Amino acid sequence: MNYIGSKQRLSSFILSSIKGIVGDDLSDKVYAEPFGGTGIIARYLKQCTKHVIASDIEEYSYVLLRNYIGNNKIHKQNKILVDTLNSLPPKKGIIYNNYCRGGGTDRQYFSDENGQIIDAARQVIGFWNSTNKISQDQYYFLLASLLESADKVANTASVYGAYLKKIKKTAQNKLIIKAANFTESKTKHEVFKEDANELIKKISGDILYLDPPYNRRQYGANYHILNTIALYDNFQPKGKTGLRAYYKSKYCKKNEVAESFDNLIANSQFKHIFISYNNEGLMTHDVIRNTLEKYGQYDLITTDYQRFKADTDYNRNHKADKTVEYLHVLKKT
Repeated sequence: MNYIGSKQRLSSFILSSIKGIVGDDLSDKVYAEPFGGTGIIARYLKQCTKHVIASDIEEYSYVLLRNYIGNNKIHKQNKILVDTLNSLPPKKGIIYNNYCRGGGTDRQYFSDENGQIIDAARQVIGFWNSTNKISQDQYYFLLASLLESADKVANTASVYGAYLKKIKKTAQNKLIIKAANFTESKTKHEVFKEDANELIKKISGDILYLDPPYNRRQYGANYHILNTIALYDNFQPKGKTGLRAYYKSKYCKKNEVAESFDNLIANSQFKHIFISYNNEGLMTHDVIRNTLEKYGQYDLITTDYQRFKADTDYNRNHKADKTVEYLHVLKKT
């Protein structure tokens, strides 16, 4: 998925940094990631740690984490289920009626055809789930498959804060649901949908990786359509973009982020803590360092990387092509 703050391109840097401090053999370690997002780092560590705890407050992220981290065994029936969804006739529903031009709202997040394909698939997934035709593992596998496939044909500039006036080339492609296959594992892992500052009081382990929001852009607003596909509930879309009510993170609020971060670290019951942040975040380097030094031995690792750009105007206040990623390290005492 195109995702603000995705660690796909930074994954090797983050993983090598973790191993460089904790050690190459992580097989007896418990790893936690309470700002899970799309779960890029957690997906890898699922393969080489004893136990993974992943969480995100956003519904679409929870669905992805529940599939990629929570699912351990690929069912033979999964391919048949995906093929069945792809064979369904289009059907008008929540997405078509509220987020496609033909629905009468003038919004154009998807082509009319793809909006109806999403509706048809989502309604059948919901029916299979409510009638116990599929397991919970299969339910989240199918939802994750639909979310990722729908995202590939969305008529947006990568985020869902606004739609494009004209259907772009990739959005003209017919939506085909592709399986969101996950790595099988012999051990069970945990996935939550909780506020990170509340979850941290209930968990403990060896490695804690924190990737909180950096700036004022709320993920619930930027990815509200994905939340709507995941929830598929009755609500009244508001405004030109059809927003739904969304969770507002304190990490996106300049006057609250530092206190929230301090509380998170204070309540963390992990030996090694790694925090991803960049040089354009709401918290300055000094604020983060001063906070962490209160709780143990502090270190810093940095790397340059290409910034995320949604469109030509999205980062209009930042002209640089590159930014600096900070990986703050704390050995808590």
